[in-house]
Amino acid sequence: MSLDATLTSQERLAELDLEQLRRLVGLVDHDPTTDPFPVTGWDAVVWAVGNATQAALVYQAVWGMELVAYSGPETGNRDHHAYVLRSGAVRFVVQGGVDPASELLDHHRRHGDGIVDIALEVPDVDRCVAHARSQGATVLVEPHDVSDEHGTVRTAAIAAYGDTRHTLVDRSRYTGPYLPGYVARTGVTAGPRLFEALDHVVGNVELGRMDEWVSFYNRVMGFTNMAEFVGEDIATEYSALMSKVVASGNHRVKFPLNEPAIAKKRSQIDEYLEFYGGPGAQHLALATSDILATVDALRARGVEFLATPESYYSDPELRARIGHVRVPIEELASRGILVDRDEDGYLLQIFTRPLGDRPTVFFELIERHGSLGFGAGNFQALFEAIEREQARRGNF
Repeated sequence: MSLDATLTSQERLAELDLEQLRRLVGLVDHDPTTDPFPVTGWDAVVWAVGNATQAALVYQAVWGMELVAYSGPETGNRDHHAYVLRSGAVRFVVQGGVDPASELLDHHRRHGDGIVDIALEVPDVDRCVAHARSQGATVLVEPHDVSDEHGTVRTAAIAAYGDTRHTLVDRSRYTGPYLPGYVARTGVTAGPRLFEALDHVVGNVELGRMDEWVSFYNRVMGFTNMAEFVGEDIATEYSALMSKVVASGNHRVKFPLNEPAIAKKRSQIDEYLEFYGGPGAQHLALATSDILATVDALRARGVEFLATPESYYSDPELRARIGHVRVPIEELASRGILVDRDEDGYLLQIFTRPLGDRPTVFFELIERHGSLGFGAGNFQALFEAIEREQARRGNF
Protein backbone atom coordinates (compact mmCIF):
# COMPACT_ATOMS: atom_id res chain seq x y z
CA MET A 1 0.00 0.00 0.00
CA SER A 2 1.42 3.41 -0.99
CA LEU A 3 2.06 6.14 1.54
CA ASP A 4 -0.57 8.40 -0.08
CA ALA A 5 -3.21 5.69 0.27
CA THR A 6 -2.79 5.70 4.06
CA LEU A 7 -2.91 9.49 4.55
CA THR A 8 -5.98 11.70 4.56
CA SER A 9 -6.17 14.56 2.09
CA GLN A 10 -5.71 17.00 4.96
CA GLU A 11 -2.61 15.19 6.23
CA ARG A 12 -1.06 15.31 2.76
CA LEU A 13 -1.90 19.01 2.47
CA ALA A 14 -0.19 19.60 5.84
CA GLU A 15 2.89 17.73 4.53
CA LEU A 16 2.77 15.24 7.39
CA ASP A 17 4.08 11.71 6.94
CA LEU A 18 3.38 8.46 8.73
CA GLU A 19 6.38 8.75 11.03
CA GLN A 20 5.31 12.20 12.15
CA LEU A 21 1.81 10.89 12.80
CA ARG A 22 3.16 7.95 14.79
CA ARG A 23 4.92 10.44 17.03
CA LEU A 24 2.10 13.01 17.20
CA VAL A 25 -0.94 10.79 17.80
CA GLY A 26 0.38 7.28 18.51
CA LEU A 27 -0.41 5.81 15.08
CA VAL A 28 -0.02 2.01 14.89
CA ASP A 29 0.22 -0.46 12.00
CA HIS A 30 -3.07 -1.80 10.69
CA ASP A 31 -4.46 -3.55 7.62
CA PRO A 32 -7.61 -1.61 6.57
CA THR A 33 -8.81 -4.45 4.33
CA THR A 34 -9.91 -6.27 7.50
CA ASP A 35 -12.31 -3.46 8.50
CA PRO A 36 -16.04 -3.73 7.81
CA PHE A 37 -16.18 0.09 8.09
CA PRO A 38 -12.78 1.38 6.94
CA VAL A 39 -11.91 4.87 8.20
CA THR A 40 -9.00 6.76 6.66
CA GLY A 41 -8.96 9.42 9.37
CA TRP A 42 -10.47 12.68 10.60
CA ASP A 43 -12.07 14.91 7.98
CA ALA A 44 -13.39 17.88 9.97
CA VAL A 45 -14.78 18.96 13.32
CA VAL A 46 -17.89 21.01 12.63
CA TRP A 47 -19.00 23.55 15.24
CA ALA A 48 -22.30 25.35 15.81
CA VAL A 49 -21.55 28.68 17.50
CA GLY A 50 -23.36 31.86 18.39
CA ASN A 51 -21.18 34.10 16.21
CA ALA A 52 -19.17 32.27 13.54
CA THR A 53 -17.62 35.47 12.17
CA GLN A 54 -16.02 36.33 15.51
CA ALA A 55 -15.19 32.69 16.37
CA ALA A 56 -13.28 32.37 13.10
CA LEU A 57 -11.22 35.42 14.02
CA VAL A 58 -10.44 33.95 17.45
CA TYR A 59 -9.28 30.66 15.97
CA GLN A 60 -6.99 32.57 13.64
CA ALA A 61 -5.64 35.30 15.92
CA VAL A 62 -5.40 33.23 19.14
CA TRP A 63 -5.11 29.60 18.06
CA GLY A 64 -2.99 30.23 14.98
CA MET A 65 -5.30 28.52 12.51
CA GLU A 66 -5.41 29.42 8.83
CA LEU A 67 -8.67 30.43 7.15
CA VAL A 68 -8.96 28.47 3.88
CA ALA A 69 -12.63 28.47 2.77
CA TYR A 70 -15.98 30.16 3.34
CA SER A 71 -19.69 29.67 2.64
CA GLY A 72 -22.39 32.23 3.38
CA PRO A 73 -24.96 34.62 1.92
CA GLU A 74 -22.36 36.02 -0.49
CA THR A 75 -21.89 32.54 -1.99
CA GLY A 76 -25.60 31.72 -2.16
CA ASN A 77 -25.89 30.05 1.28
CA ARG A 78 -28.74 31.98 2.89
CA ASP A 79 -28.90 29.75 5.99
CA HIS A 80 -25.58 30.34 7.73
CA HIS A 81 -22.00 31.52 7.70
CA ALA A 82 -19.36 28.76 7.64
CA TYR A 83 -15.62 29.32 7.97
CA VAL A 84 -13.13 26.51 7.30
CA LEU A 85 -9.92 26.74 9.28
CA ARG A 86 -6.92 24.45 9.46
CA SER A 87 -3.81 23.87 11.51
CA GLY A 88 -1.67 21.03 10.21
CA ALA A 89 -4.04 18.10 9.66
CA VAL A 90 -6.75 19.61 11.91
CA ARG A 91 -9.74 21.12 10.13
CA PHE A 92 -12.46 23.09 11.93
CA VAL A 93 -15.66 24.26 10.25
CA VAL A 94 -17.23 27.02 12.34
CA GLN A 95 -20.90 27.61 11.52
CA GLY A 96 -23.34 30.25 12.76
CA GLY A 97 -26.97 30.71 11.72
CA VAL A 98 -28.10 33.68 9.60
CA ASP A 99 -31.69 32.71 8.79
CA PRO A 100 -33.79 32.93 12.00
CA ALA A 101 -35.21 29.50 11.09
CA SER A 102 -31.75 27.90 10.76
CA GLU A 103 -31.35 24.55 12.54
CA LEU A 104 -27.94 25.80 13.69
CA LEU A 105 -29.64 28.45 15.82
CA ASP A 106 -31.87 25.78 17.36
CA HIS A 107 -28.77 23.69 18.12
CA HIS A 108 -27.06 26.68 19.70
CA ARG A 109 -30.09 27.53 21.84
CA ARG A 110 -30.08 23.97 23.21
CA HIS A 111 -26.36 23.46 23.64
CA GLY A 112 -24.42 26.70 23.36
CA ASP A 113 -21.19 26.64 21.38
CA GLY A 114 -20.41 23.01 20.63
CA ILE A 115 -19.57 20.30 18.14
CA VAL A 116 -22.40 19.22 15.86
CA ASP A 117 -20.46 16.92 13.53
CA ILE A 118 -17.29 14.82 13.80
CA ALA A 119 -16.72 14.12 10.11
CA LEU A 120 -14.56 11.20 9.02
CA GLU A 121 -12.79 10.57 5.74
CA VAL A 122 -13.57 7.10 4.37
CA PRO A 123 -12.56 5.33 1.14
CA ASP A 124 -16.05 3.95 0.41
CA VAL A 125 -19.10 5.84 1.70
CA ASP A 126 -21.62 3.32 0.39
CA ARG A 127 -19.87 0.34 1.98
CA CYS A 128 -19.69 2.12 5.34
CA VAL A 129 -23.35 3.15 5.26
CA ALA A 130 -24.49 -0.34 4.25
CA HIS A 131 -22.59 -1.87 7.16
CA ALA A 132 -23.81 0.82 9.60
CA ARG A 133 -27.43 0.24 8.59
CA SER A 134 -27.05 -3.53 8.97
CA GLN A 135 -25.86 -2.94 12.53
CA GLY A 136 -28.80 -0.74 13.49
CA ALA A 137 -27.30 2.72 13.02
CA THR A 138 -29.56 5.64 12.14
CA VAL A 139 -28.68 6.94 8.68
CA LEU A 140 -29.37 10.69 8.71
CA VAL A 141 -28.24 11.42 5.14
CA GLU A 142 -28.10 8.80 2.41
CA PRO A 143 -24.96 8.51 0.23
CA HIS A 144 -24.97 11.13 -2.50
CA ASP A 145 -22.62 13.14 -4.71
CA VAL A 146 -22.05 16.89 -4.61
CA SER A 147 -20.05 18.47 -7.43
CA ASP A 148 -18.58 21.72 -8.69
CA GLU A 149 -15.75 22.76 -11.02
CA HIS A 150 -13.21 21.13 -8.65
CA GLY A 151 -14.72 17.65 -8.88
CA THR A 152 -17.08 15.48 -6.86
CA VAL A 153 -17.37 14.58 -3.18
CA ARG A 154 -19.49 11.65 -2.00
CA THR A 155 -20.96 12.01 1.49
CA ALA A 156 -23.48 10.52 3.90
CA ALA A 157 -24.17 10.91 7.63
CA ILE A 158 -25.06 8.66 10.58
CA ALA A 159 -26.28 9.59 14.05
CA ALA A 160 -24.07 9.30 17.14
CA TYR A 161 -24.73 10.25 20.80
CA GLY A 162 -27.10 13.15 21.49
CA ASP A 163 -27.31 15.57 18.57
CA THR A 164 -23.84 14.62 17.34
CA ARG A 165 -23.41 13.10 13.90
CA HIS A 166 -20.65 11.54 11.83
CA THR A 167 -20.57 12.75 8.25
CA LEU A 168 -18.68 10.28 6.06
CA VAL A 169 -16.66 11.88 3.28
CA ASP A 170 -14.90 10.47 0.20
CA ARG A 171 -13.00 13.36 -1.35
CA SER A 172 -10.73 11.24 -3.60
CA ARG A 173 -12.23 12.90 -6.70
CA TYR A 174 -12.11 16.47 -5.38
CA THR A 175 -9.48 19.22 -5.44
CA GLY A 176 -11.42 22.21 -4.05
CA PRO A 177 -10.72 24.08 -0.80
CA TYR A 178 -13.32 22.11 1.22
CA LEU A 179 -16.68 21.08 -0.32
CA PRO A 180 -18.85 22.26 -3.20
CA GLY A 181 -20.61 25.44 -2.12
CA TYR A 182 -17.46 26.80 -0.45
CA VAL A 183 -15.02 29.29 -1.96
CA ALA A 184 -11.36 29.76 -1.13
CA ARG A 185 -10.80 32.45 1.49
CA THR A 186 -7.80 33.82 3.35
CA GLY A 187 -7.65 35.72 6.61
CA VAL A 188 -5.26 37.10 9.21
CA THR A 189 -1.84 35.60 9.82
CA ALA A 190 -1.08 34.69 13.42
CA GLY A 191 2.46 33.33 13.24
CA PRO A 192 3.71 29.75 13.34
CA ARG A 193 1.49 26.67 13.58
CA LEU A 194 0.64 25.81 17.20
CA PHE A 195 -0.79 22.30 16.75
CA GLU A 196 -0.52 19.75 13.97
CA ALA A 197 -3.00 16.93 14.42
CA LEU A 198 -6.16 15.83 16.22
CA ASP A 199 -5.38 13.13 18.78
CA HIS A 200 -8.80 12.26 20.18
CA VAL A 201 -12.32 13.58 20.77
CA VAL A 202 -14.02 12.84 24.11
CA GLY A 203 -17.77 12.26 24.29
CA ASN A 204 -19.88 12.58 27.45
CA VAL A 205 -23.04 10.45 27.70
CA GLU A 206 -25.70 9.85 30.34
CA LEU A 207 -25.36 7.54 33.35
CA GLY A 208 -25.73 3.93 32.23
CA ARG A 209 -25.23 4.56 28.51
CA MET A 210 -21.44 4.42 28.09
CA ASP A 211 -21.39 0.69 27.28
CA GLU A 212 -24.22 1.19 24.79
CA TRP A 213 -22.12 3.68 22.83
CA VAL A 214 -18.96 1.60 23.14
CA SER A 215 -20.96 -1.24 21.57
CA PHE A 216 -22.17 1.14 18.85
CA TYR A 217 -18.63 1.99 17.78
CA ASN A 218 -17.60 -1.67 18.00
CA ARG A 219 -20.52 -2.94 15.89
CA VAL A 220 -21.18 -0.08 13.53
CA MET A 221 -17.71 1.26 12.84
CA GLY A 222 -15.50 -1.73 13.65
CA PHE A 223 -13.60 0.19 16.33
CA THR A 224 -11.71 -1.77 18.99
CA ASN A 225 -11.59 -1.17 22.73
CA MET A 226 -8.33 0.57 23.53
CA ALA A 227 -8.56 1.39 27.25
CA GLU A 228 -10.91 1.31 30.23
CA PHE A 229 -10.88 3.48 33.36
CA VAL A 230 -13.29 2.70 36.20
CA GLY A 231 -13.42 2.82 40.00
CA GLU A 232 -10.49 4.38 41.82
CA ASP A 233 -8.65 4.88 38.53
CA ILE A 234 -10.88 7.82 37.74
CA ALA A 235 -12.23 9.24 41.00
CA THR A 236 -11.41 11.76 43.71
CA GLU A 237 -12.71 12.03 47.26
CA TYR A 238 -15.81 13.82 45.97
CA SER A 239 -16.60 12.92 42.36
CA ALA A 240 -16.18 10.05 39.94
CA LEU A 241 -16.75 9.02 36.36
CA MET A 242 -16.24 6.00 34.14
CA SER A 243 -14.49 6.03 30.79
CA LYS A 244 -13.78 3.63 27.95
CA VAL A 245 -11.80 4.37 24.80
CA VAL A 246 -12.62 3.04 21.33
CA ALA A 247 -10.30 3.51 18.38
CA SER A 248 -10.05 2.85 14.68
CA GLY A 249 -7.66 0.07 13.70
CA ASN A 250 -4.67 2.36 13.18
CA HIS A 251 -5.52 4.52 16.24
CA ARG A 252 -5.75 7.61 14.07
CA VAL A 253 -9.33 8.16 15.29
CA LYS A 254 -9.85 7.71 19.03
CA PHE A 255 -13.05 8.31 21.01
CA PRO A 256 -12.91 8.20 24.81
CA LEU A 257 -16.51 7.91 26.08
CA ASN A 258 -17.38 9.09 29.60
CA GLU A 259 -20.39 8.67 31.86
CA PRO A 260 -20.90 9.96 35.41
CA ALA A 261 -20.58 7.67 38.42
CA ILE A 262 -22.33 7.90 41.78
CA ALA A 263 -20.29 9.96 44.26
CA LYS A 264 -20.61 12.53 47.03
CA LYS A 265 -20.82 15.46 44.64
CA ARG A 266 -21.48 16.20 40.98
CA SER A 267 -18.75 15.20 38.59
CA GLN A 268 -17.51 17.18 35.61
CA ILE A 269 -19.67 14.88 33.44
CA ASP A 270 -22.81 15.78 35.41
CA GLU A 271 -22.00 19.46 35.00
CA TYR A 272 -21.41 19.05 31.27
CA LEU A 273 -24.65 17.13 30.69
CA GLU A 274 -26.63 19.79 32.56
CA PHE A 275 -25.18 22.82 30.81
CA TYR A 276 -24.87 21.25 27.35
CA GLY A 277 -28.41 19.95 27.60
CA GLY A 278 -27.53 16.31 27.00
CA PRO A 279 -24.73 14.16 25.55
CA GLY A 280 -22.07 15.68 23.33
CA ALA A 281 -18.38 16.13 22.61
CA GLN A 282 -16.63 17.38 25.74
CA HIS A 283 -13.08 18.06 24.60
CA LEU A 284 -10.66 17.79 21.73
CA ALA A 285 -7.02 16.80 22.21
CA LEU A 286 -4.78 18.76 19.87
CA ALA A 287 -1.37 17.21 19.21
CA THR A 288 1.69 19.42 19.15
CA SER A 289 5.39 18.71 18.74
CA ASP A 290 6.34 21.50 21.17
CA ILE A 291 3.84 21.90 23.98
CA LEU A 292 5.99 24.43 25.84
CA ALA A 293 6.12 26.87 22.91
CA THR A 294 2.42 26.31 22.21
CA VAL A 295 1.37 26.98 25.81
CA ASP A 296 3.58 30.07 25.99
CA ALA A 297 2.07 31.47 22.77
CA LEU A 298 -1.51 30.73 23.78
CA ARG A 299 -1.12 32.10 27.29
CA ALA A 300 0.35 35.30 25.84
CA ARG A 301 -2.80 35.58 23.70
CA GLY A 302 -5.11 35.24 26.70
CA VAL A 303 -5.92 31.51 26.78
CA GLU A 304 -6.50 30.28 30.34
CA PHE A 305 -5.43 26.80 31.47
CA LEU A 306 -6.39 24.72 34.49
CA ALA A 307 -4.02 25.37 37.38
CA THR A 308 -1.85 22.54 38.77
CA PRO A 309 -0.68 22.82 42.40
CA GLU A 310 3.06 22.89 43.15
CA SER A 311 2.65 19.72 45.21
CA TYR A 312 2.06 17.78 41.98
CA TYR A 313 5.62 18.47 40.81
CA SER A 314 7.29 17.87 44.18
CA ASP A 315 5.60 14.49 44.70
CA PRO A 316 8.45 11.95 44.96
CA GLU A 317 6.21 9.17 43.63
CA LEU A 318 5.57 11.18 40.47
CA ARG A 319 9.26 11.96 40.05
CA ALA A 320 10.14 8.29 40.35
CA ARG A 321 7.42 7.17 37.95
CA ILE A 322 8.01 9.58 35.09
CA GLY A 323 11.79 9.28 34.96
CA HIS A 324 13.61 11.40 32.38
CA VAL A 325 11.58 13.65 30.06
CA ARG A 326 12.81 16.05 27.39
CA VAL A 327 12.58 19.18 29.57
CA PRO A 328 13.35 19.81 33.25
CA ILE A 329 10.40 19.32 35.58
CA GLU A 330 10.78 22.96 36.62
CA GLU A 331 9.90 24.02 33.06
CA LEU A 332 6.74 21.95 33.18
CA ALA A 333 5.85 23.28 36.64
CA SER A 334 6.20 26.91 35.54
CA ARG A 335 3.55 26.29 32.87
CA GLY A 336 1.30 23.80 34.71
CA ILE A 337 1.96 21.01 32.20
CA LEU A 338 1.21 17.46 33.37
CA VAL A 339 3.41 14.45 32.58
CA ASP A 340 2.65 10.74 32.53
CA ARG A 341 4.53 7.60 31.54
CA ASP A 342 3.42 4.11 30.52
CA GLU A 343 5.15 1.03 29.14
CA ASP A 344 5.50 2.62 25.68
CA GLY A 345 6.84 6.04 26.64
CA TYR A 346 5.59 9.30 28.11
CA LEU A 347 3.32 12.21 27.26
CA LEU A 348 2.92 15.85 28.24
CA GLN A 349 -0.54 17.40 28.47
CA ILE A 350 -2.46 20.45 29.66
CA PHE A 351 -6.14 21.44 29.61
CA THR A 352 -7.81 24.78 28.95
CA ARG A 353 -10.69 26.23 30.86
CA PRO A 354 -14.04 26.06 29.00
CA LEU A 355 -13.89 27.82 25.65
CA GLY A 356 -17.31 29.48 25.80
CA ASP A 357 -19.83 30.91 28.21
CA ARG A 358 -21.18 27.51 29.27
CA PRO A 359 -18.86 25.17 31.24
CA THR A 360 -18.85 22.57 28.48
CA VAL A 361 -16.32 22.27 25.66
CA PHE A 362 -12.57 22.71 26.20
CA PHE A 363 -9.26 21.77 24.58
CA GLU A 364 -6.41 19.51 25.65
CA LEU A 365 -2.90 20.00 24.28
CA ILE A 366 -0.84 16.82 24.10
CA GLU A 367 2.73 16.00 23.15
CA ARG A 368 3.43 12.28 22.86
CA HIS A 369 6.80 10.58 23.20
CA GLY A 370 5.92 6.95 22.53
CA SER A 371 3.03 6.76 24.98
CA LEU A 372 -0.22 5.41 23.55
CA GLY A 373 -2.20 6.29 26.69
CA PHE A 374 -4.30 9.19 27.89
CA GLY A 375 -2.45 10.34 31.01
CA ALA A 376 -4.08 7.96 33.48
CA GLY A 377 -1.50 8.89 36.09
CA ASN A 378 -2.74 12.48 35.91
CA PHE A 379 -6.44 11.76 36.33
CA GLN A 380 -6.64 12.62 40.00
CA ALA A 381 -4.68 15.87 39.62
CA LEU A 382 -6.77 16.81 36.59
CA PHE A 383 -10.11 16.04 38.20
CA GLU A 384 -9.19 17.91 41.37
CA ALA A 385 -8.32 20.92 39.18
CA ILE A 386 -11.69 20.63 37.44
CA GLU A 387 -13.45 20.33 40.82
CA ARG A 388 -11.82 23.59 41.91
CA GLU A 389 -13.19 25.24 38.77
CA GLN A 390 -16.65 23.74 39.36
CA ALA A 391 -16.61 25.11 42.91
CA ARG A 392 -15.71 28.58 41.61
CA ARG A 393 -18.69 28.39 39.25
CA GLY A 394 -21.01 27.19 42.03
CA ASN A 395 -21.66 23.87 40.25
CA PHE A 396 -19.96 21.44 42.62
